Amino acid sequence: MVRARSSGKDRVVASVESLHRSSSHDFSKARCDRVELVAGVGVVGDAHAGPLVQHRSRVAADPSRPNLRQVHLIPQELLDALADAGNDVGPGALGENVTTRGLDLHDLPAGAVLQLGDTALVALTGLRNPCRQIEAFRSGLLAHVRPRGEDGSVRLRAGVMGVVVLGGVVEVGDAIEVTLPPGPPRPLERV
Repeated sequence: MVRARSSGKDRVVASVESLHRSSSHDFSKARCDRVELVAGVGVVGDAHAGPLVQHRSRVAADPSRPNLRQVHLIPQELLDALADAGNDVGPGALGENVTTRGLDLHDLPAGAVLQLGDTALVALTGLRNPCRQIEAFRSGLLAHVRPRGEDGSVRLRAGVMGVVVLGGVVEVGDAIEVTLPPGPPRPLERV
């Protein structure tokens, strides 16, 4: 992770490794070279885009809730660790829209804003809750993305979710700049 100072604010710089979308509610998403993000909506052409919840389980519970899961991001380093543990999982396979490199997304606080490319801004809302779909996708994978800490607590390591604050086009290889929110950091929680 590269840290830089700009206008007196602590910033982190990383890059977009891979981009994905799917117009249907498939578990994995197809790779693409670029995506368009729309403020308050998400990734153009993706089944999870919309101002209100789009994930099937969330729609079944309450379709009038705001969509806090417009963009799903996973660090490439997580996919590399899964491969090292014998789980060959490529970019897009876990349903993320953006695969990042050089940034531990899980350690960022709630409200951190990622600038993807020249203009697009995504505010992090929380952690993806890994569910049995991950286990159905690949047996044994759930234990790797939902490990238990030494104290018995469960850690969620299947990526982070965010909402689009400012739209724009994002391309593979674009820089990612992170602006941390003011005040004491609030840890990301399940959304």
